[in-house]
Amino acid sequence: MTLEQIKNILPSLENVEFQLENGQFVPEHFHVTEIGMVTKDFIDCGGTMRKEERVNFQLWDADDFEHRLKPGKLLRIITLSEEKLGIGNFEIEVEYQDTTIGKYNLDFNGKNFILKNKVTACLAQEACGIPQEKQKINLSELKSDKDSCCTPDSGCC
Repeated sequence: MTLEQIKNILPSLENVEFQLENGQFVPEHFHVTEIGMVTKDFIDCGGTMRKEERVNFQLWDADDFEHRLKPGKLLRIITLSEEKLGIGNFEIEVEYQDTTIGKYNLDFNGKNFILKNKVTACLAQEACGIPQEKQKINLSELKSDKDSCCTPDSGCC
């Protein structure tokens, strides 16, 4: 989800709710403690220079049980971040602490914002020598001997 997408969704909501993919909700008294721009310059294992830019939201589960972030307030925080930091319309990455600080992609299911688990991947598989995954087929799908060009009575062996 991009920054523009969340800005378009927020005005239609009564509450801002974040949910993990496992169904667990971020406590409703969370704070958005940071919105920023994160730029990552790196070289992949194949030697290709790469650059990633993301808007980062940091969620914090505080002991302030009376706090409830409303959509209008989050929209004002986003607008202030855009003005002060010059943030553009990039994909959003959310930091949220469970057992450790996790980084999540953001999605929306029509009611709640969903924190989508991120996974690592090799960006240069062809340069690393990682073989392509072999196609898996059932033995029952193999051609039978009668379809083969070489049968015991064909004289080809």
